[in-house]
This record gives sequence, structure tokens and C-alpha cells, in this order.
Amino acid sequence: MSDSPSTPPTGPTGAAPDDGSARDFGSEPAGRELLPTATPARTRAAVRELVRPRRGLAVAGFATMIAATGVGLLVQPLLGRIVDIVADHRPPGDITLPVVLLVLVALAQGAATALGLSLVSRLGETVLARLRERFVEKALRLPLEQVEKAGAGDLTARVTRDVSVVGEAVREALPELARSVLAIALTLAAMAALDWRFFLAALIAVPVQASTARWYVRNAVPLYARQRIATGSQQQQLLDTIAGAGTVRAFRLEEEHTGRVTRRSSAAVDLTLRGVRLVLDFYNRLHIAEYAGLAAVLVTGFLLVRGGSVSIGTATAAALYFHSLFTPVNAALVLLDDAQSATAALARLVGVADQPSPEPEKPEPEKAEPEKQTRESLPRPRTAEAGGTVTVTGIHHAYEPGRPVLHDVDLTLRAGERVALVGPSGAGKTTLAKLIAGVHRPTAGSVRVTTNGAGESGDGVPVALVTQETHVFAGPLADDLRLARADATDDDLRKALTAVDALDWAEALPEGLDTVVGEGGHRLTSAQVQQLALARLVLADPPVAVLDEATAEAGSTGARLLEQAADRAVDGRTALVVAHRLTQAATADRIVVMDGGRIVESGTHDELCAAAGIYASLWKAWVRHPRHGRRDPHAPPP
Repeated sequence: MSDSPSTPPTGPTGAAPDDGSARDFGSEPAGRELLPTATPARTRAAVRELVRPRRGLAVAGFATMIAATGVGLLVQPLLGRIVDIVADHRPPGDITLPVVLLVLVALAQGAATALGLSLVSRLGETVLARLRERFVEKALRLPLEQVEKAGAGDLTARVTRDVSVVGEAVREALPELARSVLAIALTLAAMAALDWRFFLAALIAVPVQASTARWYVRNAVPLYARQRIATGSQQQQLLDTIAGAGTVRAFRLEEEHTGRVTRRSSAAVDLTLRGVRLVLDFYNRLHIAEYAGLAAVLVTGFLLVRGGSVSIGTATAAALYFHSLFTPVNAALVLLDDAQSATAALARLVGVADQPSPEPEKPEPEKAEPEKQTRESLPRPRTAEAGGTVTVTGIHHAYEPGRPVLHDVDLTLRAGERVALVGPSGAGKTTLAKLIAGVHRPTAGSVRVTTNGAGESGDGVPVALVTQETHVFAGPLADDLRLARADATDDDLRKALTAVDALDWAEALPEGLDTVVGEGGHRLTSAQVQQLALARLVLADPPVAVLDEATAEAGSTGARLLEQAADRAVDGRTALVVAHRLTQAATADRIVVMDGGRIVESGTHDELCAAAGIYASLWKAWVRHPRHGRRDPHAPPP
């Protein structure tokens, strides 16, 4: 039950400094490893996998579109028939039948086109919805190190911009492209049915159109790929600058960060303008093809009519057929612009959706046999024996090669023991806490969690992490709490809230537990948000709890209340508490002091104060601070 931070995760491997060297458009700063992008072959295979369960809908949609296009091809011969009637000076009444047929053709084509587009759109939306589900499912399971190395901007760009581009293509480009391709194929067949020489004349435009398409694809594919990267880089820089606004102002780095945002934005704008110029050149080449093809068809019609091979009406129908190709051909080729953009975005989505889910460590078979427990059947930890035992052996960890954060850490948390982790900033406390919680995997060494023979943590034994950055999801407060346990009753929710002293304010909300909180809803205070996180912990009821400065956001007024709530939330559990306030450490069963990525002291509060080491110095500084109001460095906490 890890509480996701409300801001995108950042870490030691976040945005690399922009020294101006990464100025090639669409390039990434050194040290950043973007999330994977699928190959074209894998992207096509993924689309086939998504469409396969809906083959019936696909066949029905495209069959209806073929029928609609076929019916529409009757318009040109009917107009040609009217031309022949007029050219032969026949009675006006002879035009009645072709005109009536034109009306019927229009009605039939309109109805069939509407139905076909509806079916194709339904297919596209269904496939897109499934792709979104796969993407979100895998994105939530990405290792945190991988997200941090890529930068939050890369994942954000895929979640927002790339999904939007693919969605627009599915809603607009896919149905139009399907209709255009069918219209081109059937219209060329109809021209051949009139006279094969019209068909050959129409093919004069094909070499120009084909070369234009190849030229466009060759230039557009890398351009749009670089544009996606540049957009992600721009968003990453914006996120870094906004998230670190306080630090930026403190060190007077406003101009430097503004320059970075400007350079990244300029790169994205330049790539967009390159795309505009590419599209303009694309249209110019298509106009040449249209002129050449129409001229060839008109000349062919003139020669055939003069030779008596076809009538004026037939030549007119052929010219109208070719002219009617302007719209679908241009639409199909222009849609290459959307297709290339959507393909680049789709490859980025598939790249994440294809990521393998991390395999949990499996216990030895002989350990798993005696007792198979599900999460629901695990006993509720209310005694020391019910908690889990955590064994950390020889842990080394580095976010970047050659820059270790932890060095050969050994630590054992006994069942039901509450251990406080203290030390100066940068000592490695949060890193060790996340390794024990399973957020990170250690570079070397091992972390094992066992509980009463239930097996290792990889066998479903939950370890809960609560941090100072808790996300409140938009929706009723009750639903937010049930994220920890979906089957929790209202009584369970109230008991959990009571345990952390939150029931009074929760029931005082406008609609009680049904009050909408989070984005666009009722705003909770920092202390209330942390109580919500602790209530989730109570509901999840894990044997092991890791609290990483979970009471740090309350401020001095609510700190004591939150500390008491945290004490009750971890009561009966094995707990590791990264202590922001030393009053938490003083009441712990044992205190572990870290410095420079190593454990340097371990013992009770009295033992460490008597040892006159790092902890004793920290405690002295703590109690002598005017805000804490005590002078005796060995005085017990209130």
C-alpha cells in the first residue's frame, strides 16, 4: 500500500544539468535513459493483437464501407448518361430516370457511409481503450529507477500528448483513411470498366504520388519521432523548474532555468515549423500529380471520342471519376501526416505497454507447502509475534554507476519491533526505507521479509510504505480509503479513522465519508492528508510498515497529533520509522543512526545518549531548540 506522491517522482537520476551541449533538436541530455519505444514491426503486431478479438466488428465495418463506396460510384455513369441524353437531343423526360437514380444513390450512400463510419469508429475506440488499459497497467508497475532515469516528462508526455494523438487518429484519421483507400481502389476499377485506356491514363499520376509519399515518409518518420522526444524534454524541464521553484529562487537561478525552458521550447517549436514546411512541399508535389493525371485522362477521352470508341458521356464519366479521386487521394496522402505522427506516438505507448511485469521472488517450494495464505486470510497483527521479520544483508545501492548511496548495510527488524531511522540529510535513510518497502531493488545484497512461516515478501506478504507525499485521489473519501482494502465496510472505515483520530473531522465533512475529495473536491489539510494515509495503512493491515517522515508535513501544531496517530497505526506491526522529529525516535524500541550511507550507531534512546555519539549530538540540538522547550538532553520525551 504505497502512497503515490502527488508530484511526479524525482531522484538522483532526474534531469541532467543542461550545459548547452544537448542542443540538437529532439536530443536528450546526457545521462537520461528514455522509456523504451517499440519497433515498427512490434507496433504492427501489437495492433493486430488488439484487433484480433474484434475481427467480426472489423469485417462488418469495412464491408459496409465497401458497399457505401460502391454505391457512390454510380454517380459518375449516371451523370455521363445525362450528358449523352443532352448531346443526342433526346426528350427532356429521358432525364427523369437518371435524376431519380441519383437521389436514391445519394440516400443509400449516405446511410451506408454513416453506418460504416460508426462501426469503424467503434472498432477504433474499443482498441484504443484496451491499449490505454495496458499502458496504464504497465506504467504503474514500472520500476521507479527506470522512471527516474527517463524523467517524469517522458512518461507525462506519453500519458497526455501521445495518448491524445493516437485518440484523435482513431476518431478522425482511421475512418477517413479507410473510406479514402476504398474509394481510390474502387474508382480505379470503375475507370478500367469504362475503358482500360482511361485506367492507364490515370496511372500517369501514380509515380509522382508514390515518390511523394516515399519522400514524405522518409522525412516525416524521424522528424515526428524527434518532435515527440523534444516535447517530452520540454515537459521535463518545465516539471523540474516548477517542482524546484523554491530552490531556483533561493539560489537566484531564475534566468538560467528560464533559458533552459526557452531552449527546450525553441527546439520543439523549430521541429513543428519543420513539419509545416514538409507538409507544404508535400502538397505542392501532389498538385503536379493531379494536373498530369487529369490532363492525361482528358486527352485520352478526346482521342477516344474522336475515334468513336466511347461516347461523350463515357468520357465525361471517366474525367469525373478521376476528378473525384482528388479528394480521397489527397486525403489518404495527407493522412500520412497524421498516420506518421500517430505511429510515432503509438510506438511510444506500445513500448511501455510491452514492458514485462517485475517477477516477484518466489519462496522455496518446501517453505510454501505448509501454509498457503492469501492476503485476506493473513492474521491481523495485534501482537509482536504477528509482525514480520525483516532481514537486510550486505546491502549496497547506487542510483548511478560509481556513485553508491548505501555501503554494506546489515539490519534486522525483529517481529513487532519499532525501529527509528535517524541521521543527517543525505545519510541514505530514505533509500534504505524504499529498499525494505520494495520500491527499489538493491544493487547488491538482499532484503527478506518473513512472518510466522508465511514465506518471503515475494509470496504476497505485504510491506506498506507511507511517505510525507501522499496523493489524494479524486472521488468520495470512502473510495479513497478503500484503495487499501476494496472489501472494507463502512464500519471498517470508521474504525480505521478512529485509530488515527480522524473520524471526527471526516464525519464533519459536508457529506461525511461520501464527500468528494482530491482534485476539484473538498480540500484536506496537510495533517488530514497524512491521517488519510495512516488510515489506509490500518485498513491494509500489513505485518510490516515503513513510515518515511510520514508526519513531517503537519508542522509544529499538528505534529504531536500525527505522531500519536502514527504510533497507533503501526501498533502490533514491525515498523521502520524514518524519524523527522526526534521525539518519535526517543519512543522507539531501537534507534538506528545512519551517516554516509552506513549504519554507524544502534541502540535504545538512553544507550545512544550515554554513548555521546552522533545521536547524542542530534538529540542535544533538538531539545535545546527554543521551539521544543526542554533543556535536559537526557530528559524523556513527553
